[in-house]
Amino acid sequence: MPKLKTRRSAAKRFKRSGSGKFMRRKANKNHILEHKTTTRKTRLSQMAVVNERDAENVSLMLPYS
Repeated sequence: MPKLKTRRSAAKRFKRSGSGKFMRRKANKNHILEHKTTTRKTRLSQMAVVNERDAENVSLMLPYS
């Protein structure tokens, strides 16, 4: 059985949580931050769980995570 390649772009975007779920960053925290409230920016800084419909695709991209 040959080795499987990891998609490097996915490896930089997704991390495995302690319970085995995939975690991702939230969108809209890159620019135009002046008019966003501090509370909103704080919430956007937190990690989110990848939706269960997308988790299978992520696990195929990261075979050794």
